Amino acid sequence: MRLLITGALGHIGSKLIHNIKPGQFKDVTLLDNMLTQRYSSLFNLPPGVKFKFYEENICQADLDKYFKGVDVVIHLAAITDAASTFDKKELVEEVNYLGTKKVAEACLRNKCRLIFPSTTSVYGTQEEVVDESCHANVLQPQSPYAESKLKAEKLLLKLGKESKLKFVIFRLGTIFGTSIGMRFHTAVNKFCWQAVLGVPISVWRTALHQKRPYLDLNDALAAMRFVIEQDLFDNRVYNVVTENLTVNDILENIKQHLPKIKIKYVDVKIMNQLSYCVSNDRFKNAGFKFKGNMKKGIAETITLLKGTASGKKN
Repeated sequence: MRLLITGALGHIGSKLIHNIKPGQFKDVTLLDNMLTQRYSSLFNLPPGVKFKFYEENICQADLDKYFKGVDVVIHLAAITDAASTFDKKELVEEVNYLGTKKVAEACLRNKCRLIFPSTTSVYGTQEEVVDESCHANVLQPQSPYAESKLKAEKLLLKLGKESKLKFVIFRLGTIFGTSIGMRFHTAVNKFCWQAVLGVPISVWRTALHQKRPYLDLNDALAAMRFVIEQDLFDNRVYNVVTENLTVNDILENIKQHLPKIKIKYVDVKIMNQLSYCVSNDRFKNAGFKFKGNMKKGIAETITLLKGTASGKKN
């Protein structure tokens, strides 16, 4: 089997490629535009795995050149910092929607199966537990990022019905956990970073006791492996969520390692995304077992970052 990964050097992709074992794939093609300059994600890749890296922008590249003969495409390339997407809506549309359209059409032409990571942010404000079967008019994306992901989902579902594209859509919870290409604009990693540095943790003013869905990075990788191994390209949407937790739950976990943390409440444009829980029953019923947990993820992240604390003031 031949694998191709777009956005291969980012938070999820870098962990994914460093966990590929010899013999799992005939070869692994990596595409990344290097916009974030995560060169270190390519360091010390697993020996015995045939990697091929290309610096390419999916919106401009001749994808057929890379997709020919590939069995599975994991499409991770995207603009993912939701709060910042209000200031670059056109770019988000180009990369997250039109880029996905281009990837999906290349998959069709080359008969590749597609794993597409969407986001639980498409649910937006909800008053109760939500799952994949909720009506489309219930979905309330609160940012251009979430809007672009939902639009891409609809495109894939249409291509699946009309053109027989084989895919699976993952609505991922907010990622936590360490990787060589990890990012720090998502809640858990950002909180750990601020806590280790000894600066006040920035919390959205309305968010402290509201529940949100979170995803252990190791569970995210296991979910992708599961789909490939089980050939679960059934054109369905799956919520991939380890735990639903409040921001206060996360802060209490951090306090176990750094008890003197301080909180600074901030206002952001995504202020109306209130509490919601996301069910992961559909994916569990398909046979997948979630094994991650926030407590362990926070401990690993703080351990990784603790060297930066030497110059902080308490």
